[in-house]
Amino acid sequence: MRERRAFQNARRAREFEAFVAGAAGRLLHAATLLTAEPPNANPRARRLLTLALAHTYASWDRLRGEDPYDRARQQLAVRFARGAWHQYGALGRFRPSLSPSPSGSGSGSVAVLARLTPQERLVLVLRMYEGVAEEQTAALLGLPVERVRAICARAMTALLHPPRGPAPTMAKVVPS
Repeated sequence: MRERRAFQNARRAREFEAFVAGAAGRLLHAATLLTAEPPNANPRARRLLTLALAHTYASWDRLRGEDPYDRARQQLAVRFARGAWHQYGALGRFRPSLSPSPSGSGSGSVAVLARLTPQERLVLVLRMYEGVAEEQTAALLGLPVERVRAICARAMTALLHPPRGPAPTMAKVVPS
């Protein structure tokens, strides 16, 4: 009995290692986009990914034909949403300042995503980067499909048409 259990645990570990080898890079990139951290300094994204993969490993035997990548992505989204809720009070209330990242170390896409609210980033990453359907995104977040569509449209508009800076001041002409 012990040998059989040890064999099952070894097989489970091998399967999970193969899954992580193939999916961790894409999941880490998605977590980095969610947290809007620079790719070379992303401790929150790495923590999110670690917790999502730990949960996926814990439920590995119960997947029974379910896609493990989908499960890990769901855990990543749920943990990000929960963390944003606890940190900011609600997913849609916090809009970070539009100041650039210090020393310019952030990549362009991350700096642009930092202008969005956590909820807008979550919907945009799930819909555009991960290719999750509106219905699945709505079910995952507990929102109506129309709301997900509106959030995605608002986020895309904010990305494609960034706010302008202050208008240039006109030089005053002094009559002589």
